[in-house]
Amino acid sequence: MKHKAILMCGSHMRHMYIAEKLYKEDRLAALVIEEREEFVPTPDDNLCQRDKENFILHFAKRDEAEKKFFGKVNIEEIKKNVPTYNVTKDTLNNSETIDFLKKYDSNFLLTYGVHKVTADIINCKAHSFNIHGGLSPWYRGNTTLFWPFYFLKPNWAGMTIHRLSAKLDGGDILHHSVPTLEYGDTMHEVACKAVAKVADDLCEILQKLDKGASLICIPQKGSGKLFLGSDWTPQTLRVIYELFDDKIVDMYLNGELEQRQPDLVDFLKL
Repeated sequence: MKHKAILMCGSHMRHMYIAEKLYKEDRLAALVIEEREEFVPTPDDNLCQRDKENFILHFAKRDEAEKKFFGKVNIEEIKKNVPTYNVTKDTLNNSETIDFLKKYDSNFLLTYGVHKVTADIINCKAHSFNIHGGLSPWYRGNTTLFWPFYFLKPNWAGMTIHRLSAKLDGGDILHHSVPTLEYGDTMHEVACKAVAKVADDLCEILQKLDKGASLICIPQKGSGKLFLGSDWTPQTLRVIYELFDDKIVDMYLNGELEQRQPDLVDFLKL
């Protein structure tokens, strides 16, 4: 049996990359796209000059990195060949969305880059998982690929595939993905590499399930931290760009930073 998934994802390039990876591997049964906010925001006029410059630099570098890694995604081809339903934050959980999800014969529902889904969405398929940009339980919530760099732990930047639950990013963990760090990697490049790695791992996980493997998920034992959107401010960028010139990966690889590794869940090695 070939396992396919229904993906509910955001509209940014990184989200579309996951959709295309599943599509190219013939693993995408249907697609729901939530229209997300502007990818390159405008800084607040009230910011001081240094923070305004860091803000502009930060989002320009993010845009540059994502175009480099994900800019060739052809979402229109996917829409032509895969049933697709477009939603907004306000219509994400409505009855029409649930009806769309129930149409398609897949036991797997994946979410990535959408707002919180309701229990009705979670329960409409036998297995519902979230692809979280951050290593849970240590980095849950918002901007969780940023905080490992802020705390000078770039090797703790990665992705988590976990069961959807009422607790934000708190469901049992199926798999962690971490990218290989290389000299010259910037913060945003590591984030992009993490997305590419989880996309590859996801397809391997589905292949393993094709061969009869059982889903084994590990409860989250540590409390970690739930980062709120309000925790991130333009002032936090001073650490990345003014103190360390976005060379935190090089510092780690040179042995200048703590080398402790996270205790990861790896479904592919079970």
